[in-house]
Amino acid sequence: MIVFDLACPHGHVFEAWFGSTEDYESQRTRGLLSCPICNSFVVEKAVMAPRVSRKSNQIENAASPPPPSARPSSEAVPGPEQMKAMLETLAVAQREALKGSTWVGRNFADEARAIHLGESAAHSIHGQATPDEARALIEEGVPVAPLPFPVRPPEADN
Repeated sequence: MIVFDLACPHGHVFEAWFGSTEDYESQRTRGLLSCPICNSFVVEKAVMAPRVSRKSNQIENAASPPPPSARPSSEAVPGPEQMKAMLETLAVAQREALKGSTWVGRNFADEARAIHLGESAAHSIHGQATPDEARALIEEGVPVAPLPFPVRPPEADN
């Protein structure tokens, strides 16, 4: 197994494991890699610091503290209550953003393309698209973005 740091054009860096370099290249060329944060399918290897092993005759000094950059900061990691509050804020923002939006279900790709091409009146829509459909829309320059939380179709409500 091999670990690569990957990055999208939006600056998100994340780690991914592959069976080999060839496995990474194969998945990348087939469009199987996407950013877990923004779902961008444009993903490349990021600059990585090499892992240099300690000499076999070198003894680790247990008394020396880790460098300041390696110490976890309690301010940098949100606690459970902070995380819950952040997720609730994000959910409220999504709910507000979708108030004036029309659910188009699985017709999302066709509807978004029609609006982009001026074949349909401009209005806010949301729905479902496969990764291939989303990739095609992005490549065509159609402005689309994934929602942070799933949306239940209106017909699923009682």
